[in-house]
Amino acid sequence: MYDYLIVGAGISGISLAERLANDRGASVLLIDKRNHLGGNCYDYYDSHNILIHKYGPHIFHTNNIEVKRYLSLFTLWTPYKHKVKINYQGKLYHFPINRDTINKFYGCKLNNINEVKKFLISSVLNFKQENNSEEYLLNRIPKELYEAFYKNYSYKQWGKYPSELPKSICSRIPIRLNNNEYYFSDKYQIMPAQGYSEMFNRMVSSKKIELLLNTDYSKIVNNISFNRLIFTGKIDEYFDFTYGELFYRSLKIRLKNIPVQFFQDVAVINYPELKNNYTRISEYKYMTGQKSDSTTISYEYPADNGEACYPLRDKNNLEKFRKYVRLSKKYKNIHFAGRLGEYKYFNIDQAVLNSLNIYKNIVYNK
Repeated sequence: MYDYLIVGAGISGISLAERLANDRGASVLLIDKRNHLGGNCYDYYDSHNILIHKYGPHIFHTNNIEVKRYLSLFTLWTPYKHKVKINYQGKLYHFPINRDTINKFYGCKLNNINEVKKFLISSVLNFKQENNSEEYLLNRIPKELYEAFYKNYSYKQWGKYPSELPKSICSRIPIRLNNNEYYFSDKYQIMPAQGYSEMFNRMVSSKKIELLLNTDYSKIVNNISFNRLIFTGKIDEYFDFTYGELFYRSLKIRLKNIPVQFFQDVAVINYPELKNNYTRISEYKYMTGQKSDSTTISYEYPADNGEACYPLRDKNNLEKFRKYVRLSKKYKNIHFAGRLGEYKYFNIDQAVLNSLNIYKNIVYNK
């Protein structure tokens, strides 16, 4: 008899298992259908001894001191400020868009924030309502920049143009008036010094946690006893797709080792043009700070099939999801958590904070 069965050993399931075991002394069975901990944050050393992220780059950044202090119980950190560029027609531009991006793209010399504001105000369209990502963007950047950097990139990433995507998709990316060349602006921009997998292993090291990998929930659920279930898998799958399947976009990753110290100028370069089937190339040594004579890069090819990576929270999918939420309320001893259980894209710090809040809710609001 376990106090808790937790399905899914990604960051959400791991954080909940750790708190329940170490803070409450509960017995936890943590299972995952994959052969590793960490979900999409999993990293490992390849055959060239380069630490890579199996499912594409995962960068830790946060303004939340509670999350940082919590994870610091299980890892030391190394500073890392993430840089991204866009390769458009063979030229590299800073991304997110900043003053340098605009100056280089248009061949102008805007010198300060006020000049950038005036330039954008005179160049953008004016939609009174922003009904989709395209209208959101065209209210903020000129049409030429939108078509160069966003329009086809979004089509490759989502299989839909920004005009078909909810505003929330593209509004996550800042548009800067200054020359800040870093992707994130958070107070804490750091990476686990020994990698994510090492941190995850420490988080589940309690004797109160039993870990089973390569384990399908549906095949064992009738053979074990537990008091409460925390499900971090797909909520629609749990309910046998009663209201239909929720849509996710996936990724295919192609890795390549190259006998040079570094392949590109920054950690990630986006490729927005349709002539490239991939959306970006990532180089992991920038993120980990490793030193070696070779480097491993990854090409990302978005796809409809594969591991569920990006939930598409448009009107149709959100209506389905709300039906599943209403259905889940009938089961008091089942909690749905995480990106798949809550059909929501989380950054790493958001996933951890969400799990800590779910833990408090379970413990104090039984």
